[in-house]
Amino acid sequence: MDADDFPTPDVTVDSIAPAELKQQVDAGEDVTILDARMQSDFEEWRIDGDAVEIVNIPYYEFLDEVDDDLLARVPEGEPLVVLCAKGGASEYVAGVLKEAGRDVVHLDEGMNGWARLYDLVEVEGYDGPGAVYQYQRPSSGCLAYLVVDGDEAAVIDPLRAFTDRYLADAEEMGVTLKYAIDTHIHADHISGVRELDDEGVRGVIPAAAVDRGVTYADVLETVDDGDVLSVGDVDIEVVATPGHTTGMTSYLVGDSLLATGDGLFIESVARPDLEEGDEGAPDAARMLYESLQERVLTLPDETLVAGAHFSDAATPAEDGTYTAPLGDLVAKMDALTMDEDEFVELVLSDMPPRPGNYEDIIATNLGQQSADDDEAFELELGPNNCAASQESLAGD
Repeated sequence: MDADDFPTPDVTVDSIAPAELKQQVDAGEDVTILDARMQSDFEEWRIDGDAVEIVNIPYYEFLDEVDDDLLARVPEGEPLVVLCAKGGASEYVAGVLKEAGRDVVHLDEGMNGWARLYDLVEVEGYDGPGAVYQYQRPSSGCLAYLVVDGDEAAVIDPLRAFTDRYLADAEEMGVTLKYAIDTHIHADHISGVRELDDEGVRGVIPAAAVDRGVTYADVLETVDDGDVLSVGDVDIEVVATPGHTTGMTSYLVGDSLLATGDGLFIESVARPDLEEGDEGAPDAARMLYESLQERVLTLPDETLVAGAHFSDAATPAEDGTYTAPLGDLVAKMDALTMDEDEFVELVLSDMPPRPGNYEDIIATNLGQQSADDDEAFELELGPNNCAASQESLAGD
């Protein structure tokens, strides 16, 4: 049933904007949610928080008579927030509940609206020239980075859905967006590098990723291990860190922050099975171990690790960013001090489900198939699942 097909409630139902709901969740306020999506969608991804109570009752249960047994399953809220995929079903369900005397609002644009939230937070722990900002997408845990110095900027791991946002932020800061850089061929979101390149930004991909079948490498810039890109007085050094994928590449920004893509996160290491599947995962895990030991862990302890994703298991730094000094991760994450065989066994032992639609997302990012903006947005809805474990590997 499409959102437009739901009848208009007989009562007026107030809505809550996704940004307002996120503020309440982040502030630790008590939030009670009725998620009216199908159970499979709810189980795949939902809104979580320390003070969030959430119950899943699919919308279709409210299409017939709403009896006392159904109402007894609906939690109380002050107000209760009803949500669905796009906002139509939730408005209808909220109207039914309001007629039954409940204090209720519905989430404007539903989980699609939640997926459009994109926060920009300065990385205060960055100690190099210029400034670095972290983009955070709470719906999927995707992270990107804006490096700014003088009148130039670069964005690392941009998302296609936010192409206009990067350009607008650069304009607001009074800088020119010089580079759009990918760390690898992503499996959980549609890259924005090509769209930004079409807007006059210099799109950059790792040369090591081209052999996977990239169809557009001749129109973008490619970089190899040891190359350096400059943004104002900031040097961005290319550091090959294969393992998550054969083309996985990190970028050392101002000798202070390592944008690790999906190679290393603040709560886990990468999963090694998204390029060659289960069969190739053991070899990829050994490649990842070598990259971490020889290319990442040889950096100074104070180097900030800045991954391309965060999960619910991640704890942000004091500045609100999902970054951490490398030395802290070594102290907390046993995976970084294991021998190779132990490491491989660990990362292969508890991998979460692969990202939804990952094969189509990879093919789109390779340029082997196309998707319009709406199709691309739908493909990447849901959690990222690019880490080796759904639980934190960084013990407290």
